[in-house]
Amino acid sequence: MLNPSPRAVDRRSALRAGAGAAIVGAFTTGCSDDKGGARPAESPTPPSASAAAAPARPGKSRPAPAPRAFPGQPVQIESGPRARPQVALTFHGQGDPKIATTLLSEAEKAGARVTVLAVGSWLDEQPAMARRILDGGHELGNHTQHHIDISTMDESEAYAEITGCADRLRRLTGSIGTWFRPSRAQYATPLVQKLARQAGYPHVLSYDVDSLDFTSPGASAVTRNVTGQIRNGSVVSLHFGYADTVAALPVLLAELERRRLRAVTTTELLI
Repeated sequence: MLNPSPRAVDRRSALRAGAGAAIVGAFTTGCSDDKGGARPAESPTPPSASAAAAPARPGKSRPAPAPRAFPGQPVQIESGPRARPQVALTFHGQGDPKIATTLLSEAEKAGARVTVLAVGSWLDEQPAMARRILDGGHELGNHTQHHIDISTMDESEAYAEITGCADRLRRLTGSIGTWFRPSRAQYATPLVQKLARQAGYPHVLSYDVDSLDFTSPGASAVTRNVTGQIRNGSVVSLHFGYADTVAALPVLLAELERRRLRAVTTTELLI
């Protein structure tokens, strides 16, 4: 197959940018950030989980993979191999399910697969999102039960945060999820790394590119934050729940296509 011409890619980029601008105004933010900021206001009449989380391909449920060890990789992983033109877009899973579903659909239209680290309390409120993520061809993991600062907790509290979310993932999908990421921290402390291993996660997932979308800097800034740092093997931190991310994602995906970078799940990145 011939590679698309620069003009064709630019045209797709413009179309995606227009699509992002068209849908961004329909949402309000609903996900607290990972750096301790205030929770943005949520819509007073959130959509039902069943309406917002309709499966991408009804009747074709994917089995839920279990965590796996990657020999040669550190316990805390922040990037993948730099020799292959692949990247992992990882989303902190919390907030309005309509925004989450829109972001997943945008990724699917571009042929991209993403990794979602879900908050357990969000899954309690939006249980259909677990299967929606997996049935869309994406990867699902653990982002603690309540999304509070796990680095400040004592051992028993921190372990309960990890296993609480793991239990919900197991109940909804049959697996504890493929990855664990600490809440409100880019890196897990040695204690949290140890507790994650005890809970069944051989690795902790960090990232080397921060979109800063949780600060609501505007869609253009989100795109610049990612495209200015991303390279082969990058793991990018993004969030459900923020309108800027909805507007930025089509442009970001078009730029990845222009650079011949393929968006894959984190597991695929490391295989």
